[in-house]
Amino acid sequence: MAFWRVREELSQENRLRRSYYELLRDGMDQYMIDYGLIDSYGNFRDHDEPYPFVEKRELKPRAILPDVEYKCQNAFLVIFVEDAVPDVFKKYIRFYDDNKTVKGNLLRSKTLPLSGEFDRYHKYLESARFSDFLKILLPVDYALLIQRDPASRAKNRYHLSHFHVRIDWPIADAAENLAQHLRYISKDLYEKGDKYAEDIQKKFFEYYGLPVMVGGRRTAACVAAQYLRQIPCISTIYTGSSESRALMRFSERGVSKTVLMKISEDELRQAAENRSIPLRSLKKDYVIAREGAASICIFQASYAFNHPARPPEDGRLREIKPDLNWLSVDTQQILPRPGIRNAPPLPLYIIYS
Repeated sequence: MAFWRVREELSQENRLRRSYYELLRDGMDQYMIDYGLIDSYGNFRDHDEPYPFVEKRELKPRAILPDVEYKCQNAFLVIFVEDAVPDVFKKYIRFYDDNKTVKGNLLRSKTLPLSGEFDRYHKYLESARFSDFLKILLPVDYALLIQRDPASRAKNRYHLSHFHVRIDWPIADAAENLAQHLRYISKDLYEKGDKYAEDIQKKFFEYYGLPVMVGGRRTAACVAAQYLRQIPCISTIYTGSSESRALMRFSERGVSKTVLMKISEDELRQAAENRSIPLRSLKKDYVIAREGAASICIFQASYAFNHPARPPEDGRLREIKPDLNWLSVDTQQILPRPGIRNAPPLPLYIIYS
């Protein structure tokens, strides 16, 4: 299976592209936290509703999440690709002329509150108005596609090229693709029977940090992440749902979940002491709101793939063992507020506390 290359394997030109992509992705990370979490928190406050904070147990691998939809929680799906997606991929990732982000298509879409004052340069990531343009499109059904613009004179110019992008690759095909890569099957999902195929599909969702057979954007996100592995470049998928209340990110680095969490005064003091930061400075840079005695912070958990979720070193076929965990918690940290540039993430180990 073709997949991304590390920097040392790239040409100088592609190293430059990788650097620029990662710089833009840093900005997208910040923006998606703002929109997916902080703006959602504001929505609940505006409607005088209590915010449904994610509990620590929900961040454990294989956790069962509450099946409740919260209308005030922003939901979205964004696909951000380092290169341009080849046309042959249109069979399963629906990006066509009629859903390009051109003025005619945008005005024809009744879901978009756009006036006639649309400037086509707003769709480029370097535009000062890009964040406003993105915010208008984020609530749209299906996905947004951001990719390199091969028609631009600038070689490494990225734009939000398509909206209403459907992900139509079947879950069974995605699970089969992953299982072949991990050497649990040689050719076909059902080659070892229906029960084995069912176990593989369950493990596919676990691989992406999701409960079994979740619906909507989260399923589309993990299917897209698996499908895009066929392109020899990196890609990043951002998704948020009204049930999870989390920003999920799938990339070459693996899976991460970012949430808003109530942090106690003792936990904040512990984080400050671990990094020799004055508590007052920590609150200024990391706390987005206060509720009673608790501070509201941005908490991120990143996950590592355990041995069963990595290709075997000898390349031999092996049997799937459903009871073995495929993911484990790797890093736990609170993140600075978006826009704070001089503050690093702070380790805070609380999921299993």
